[in-house]
Amino acid sequence: MEPVNSSTASLSGANLRLRLSLGLTAAIWITGLIGHFTPVREWPALALYVIGGIGLVLYRGFSRGEWQEMYLSGGDVKKSLKWGAIAGGILFVMDITNTVLYYTNGGVPMAEMEILLVGNSLLYLFPVLILAEEFLWRGIMLSSMIDRGLNRHLAVVLTALLYVFNHFAVAPVGMYERSLMAMMAFPIGILGGYIVISSRNVWGSVLLHSLTMISMLLDIFVIPRIIFG
Repeated sequence: MEPVNSSTASLSGANLRLRLSLGLTAAIWITGLIGHFTPVREWPALALYVIGGIGLVLYRGFSRGEWQEMYLSGGDVKKSLKWGAIAGGILFVMDITNTVLYYTNGGVPMAEMEILLVGNSLLYLFPVLILAEEFLWRGIMLSSMIDRGLNRHLAVVLTALLYVFNHFAVAPVGMYERSLMAMMAFPIGILGGYIVISSRNVWGSVLLHSLTMISMLLDIFVIPRIIFG
């Protein structure tokens, strides 16, 4: 029996991680589509998204020791966090500015999101949601595409687009508010993807994502009250 060399084992692991992450994405989308036409709506898909995204990475990490391959450890952490802070700060300012312009030009507040976050007590689960999203899209999926030799720019765009489209499958709100969230997701996916690839570390993208989520909370809860009283 010929020994399996490290490059072959690495490619095999990347292939399996990619299949698992794409399979989870397909399961989430199918669950969301079915739920949309039932009284349960997209809640099962959202639960599968959060539990599956974190669970899949933990499974590969603990069972195969693939923490570094999925960019959860190793790489250049300082570089990752530095660019995550810079990019997140830029998106934060842009989002607040756009939101003020949106409301002053007749835009309406995201009422359904406010009910979702406050009425259903989901506000405190945002840190868990951020980890699930970053682990799935910029961790296990993006890393596996890169390890399989896919062009880095194509890998970033593909994972960003999947992340954008996923908002339509898991958000139990109207299509208009899903579209607003999807538009916010695209720059997060692109900038986060390049930060992760250049540093081989996911935590800068987590920081970027966290800053944009803070700006979104200000969009929903603070800015409308300042503008409308």
